[in-house]
Amino acid sequence: MNSLELISLYENVATITGNMLEAARSGNWELLGQLEHDCSSRVQTLRENEIPFDLPADMRDKKIRIIKKILADDKEIRDLTEPWMAQLSDLMKNSSTTRKLSRAYGAGSSA
Repeated sequence: MNSLELISLYENVATITGNMLEAARSGNWELLGQLEHDCSSRVQTLRENEIPFDLPADMRDKKIRIIKKILADDKEIRDLTEPWMAQLSDLMKNSSTTRKLSRAYGAGSSA
């Protein structure tokens, strides 16, 4: 992978994380999941193909800016999704508790 391909792939990941952030902001969890899958695939490609080599200073600076944007988007996505995930977890626990109580005490049976 040459330096232009590398930067292009990083830019692609940054675009996807930007789209993920917009999906999280709007509460579109299904789209967020699809984009996360796409992003993971691109990141895996980076891991498998990025060869350590010295980039020219301008490209290195660009790569750093892109990575900082990706990290900032990721942080904001986590800030938006963690409360939702906690709420979902609570709902699942409550649902599980309700089912267990129903089984234990025979919901709907007459006393």
